[in-house]
Amino acid sequence: MKAVHFGAGNIGRGFVGLLLHDAGYEVVFADVNADLIDALAASDHYTVHEVGAGSQDRIVDGYRAVNSQTDAAALVEELATADIATTAVGPTILRFIAPHLVAALRARPADAPPLAIMACENAINATHLLRDEIASLSSAEEWPSLSARAVFANTAVDRIVPGQAADAGLDVTVETFFEWAIERPPFGADAPDIPGAHFVADLAPYIERKLFTVNTGHAATAYFGFLAGHERISQALADPAVAAAVQRVLAETSVLIVGKHGFTEEEQAAYRAKILERFRNPELPDTVERVGRQPLRKLGRHERFVGPAAELASHGNEVDGLLAAIGAALRFDVPADPESVELRELLCTRQAAEFVHDVTGIQAGHPLEPRLVAVFAEAQPSE
Repeated sequence: MKAVHFGAGNIGRGFVGLLLHDAGYEVVFADVNADLIDALAASDHYTVHEVGAGSQDRIVDGYRAVNSQTDAAALVEELATADIATTAVGPTILRFIAPHLVAALRARPADAPPLAIMACENAINATHLLRDEIASLSSAEEWPSLSARAVFANTAVDRIVPGQAADAGLDVTVETFFEWAIERPPFGADAPDIPGAHFVADLAPYIERKLFTVNTGHAATAYFGFLAGHERISQALADPAVAAAVQRVLAETSVLIVGKHGFTEEEQAAYRAKILERFRNPELPDTVERVGRQPLRKLGRHERFVGPAAELASHGNEVDGLLAAIGAALRFDVPADPESVELRELLCTRQAAEFVHDVTGIQAGHPLEPRLVAVFAEAQPSE
């Protein structure tokens, strides 16, 4: 069995690639980072170091590596004979992967088993985004035959992979906890055998529970922690004021998750407690600056703050904690992060209402709009 994984970075090596390796797949890493691909090609193994309760070192070997920028022909050949193709590159990069997959599906024998394509990204229905990018490169006449050669399954992934030490090489440090949920219906009776993953009938509850608990909580900790002057996520949550602000945010998103997806309040409370316990792990050297980077993306319409706040506000539920987190995100001032720099520029040059409409996607008439405008106006630098 063979799996091609796009994105040989820390998440690719320390999470998805590891689970595919442990499931018995020969893993082929594809990436545009020439130095990383060369290092993988020159090595015969790397180690995933788990930290936390029940930790162990996991050896990954038997892999190969392809430079997807300079050796597209070799990549297409690998994909044409693969069983699985996965990604961990970021939702905005999926469109650059689509041409490789189009070429591979064209080269794939019509009688071969369909290629299982799964985008493992922090985005709702990321595989559908990738599928649509692939379809856009095909014609209406060709697409039915191409789509028959693939199975597109959405996934929800969860594992904290912090910034790595400069001298770590290919080794990766990760937390012990992980979750990889994959929707089963697209596969029918022929779901891949990946013991580290679990297949579910309806993925939506798992995606939103993870996005609006783990991602919302992680980013809120980063932004509140940054304002409080903390360096690490674990240090931020040791601050009672930061911890209280984050718990308030997650109490609000829990109302949405329980009401919308049928989890019990007890189930969600236990999940929320587990998430905060993970964030407090002192062995994970995660910084507020790393977790908080790309604030503009995180303020998007369907992202971790505005997404749940919009739904809650539409039903008259409390959103004060989420609005406070958005206000903290607007004050994330890190010159090394391009989006933070762009955010500062926009705050200085845009009217608050224009900023809200363009950045968050919330338009006039939505019950959240006037409250967001007030939060953004308050964050704008004074003359």
